[in-house]
Amino acid sequence: MPEANDVPGAGERVLLVGLGNPGRGYAGNRHNIGFHVADELARRLGERFGKHKAGAEVADGRLAGCRIVLAKPRSLMNLSGGPVAGTARYFGIDPTGVVVIHDELDLDFGAVRLKLGGGENGHNGLRSITRSLGTKDYYRVRFGIGRPPGRTAAADFVLSDFSSAERRDLAVHIDSCADAVEMLVSKGLAAAQTVFHAR
Repeated sequence: MPEANDVPGAGERVLLVGLGNPGRGYAGNRHNIGFHVADELARRLGERFGKHKAGAEVADGRLAGCRIVLAKPRSLMNLSGGPVAGTARYFGIDPTGVVVIHDELDLDFGAVRLKLGGGENGHNGLRSITRSLGTKDYYRVRFGIGRPPGRTAAADFVLSDFSSAERRDLAVHIDSCADAVEMLVSKGLAAAQTVFHAR
């Protein structure tokens, strides 16, 4: 397993993947926060997404001095693995150069945490990616969405929209998560954890 303070891709091209479900009906869902962060990263790249034959929308350029491929799978979340693995193969990117941005139930709303490898914690998008890449050793940037209130099922909660109160601060948290991704690819995991795990 790679060292935990490695920079993704070891100085080569990095694949940044924002997870979500395609289609207008899902756009505001908590499960789609990876798409929102990817959109912010594309804005920073100064690039637009275009359809790619691997089954993802793709943009590429330079971010924080690093060569970046940015992807949003066009499949449903639970089938994200095929497009992610296909995009990585097309651009010749090893799994340790893959960074997946996704929602996380076990973190407070807006919290950002980063890790390399580990379990999927019940996240079906991550399970699909792990199967398709054949390894758990890829980077994850986890955006906290909090736990479901009352007896709300987790599946219903992640597929519901952010509350009006959450939407007031959502842009700030998306910006912070994009900052974390930039620091991860430019300074490495340990440096990004030191800054963002203290927040």
